[in-house]
Amino acid sequence: MVQQAQQLPTAGVKQPFISGGKGTVLSYTVVTDAPEGFEDQAPYTLALIKLDDGPTVLAQLTDLDGPVSIGMRVEMVTRKLRTDGRNGIIVYGYKFRPPLRG
Repeated sequence: MVQQAQQLPTAGVKQPFISGGKGTVLSYTVVTDAPEGFEDQAPYTLALIKLDDGPTVLAQLTDLDGPVSIGMRVEMVTRKLRTDGRNGIIVYGYKFRPPLRG
C-alpha cells in the first residue's frame, strides 16, 4: 500500500490516502548523473506513475528485464533505498516494478 497525504483544497488539512499500489507509467527517464548519495545506483529509471486509485507519483522502477514503455503496468514493492550513517541504518521505501506473472 502507498500512503500519501492529500491536501483538502479548502481546509489545508491533509488526509491519509491508501492505494492498492498498481498503476501505469505516464513518463520516464533514465538517470545517469545521480545526485549525491545515489551515485552507486546509476543508471536507474525514474517514472511518473498514475495510480489506479487516482494520484500520480514519482518513483524509481526496479526489477526491469526489458525496456520501459509509456502505458506499461507496474506494481508497488518495498525496497532498500539507501544505508545511512556510521551505524548503517537501512532506509526502505517504495519503488515500482512490472507485475509478476503467476
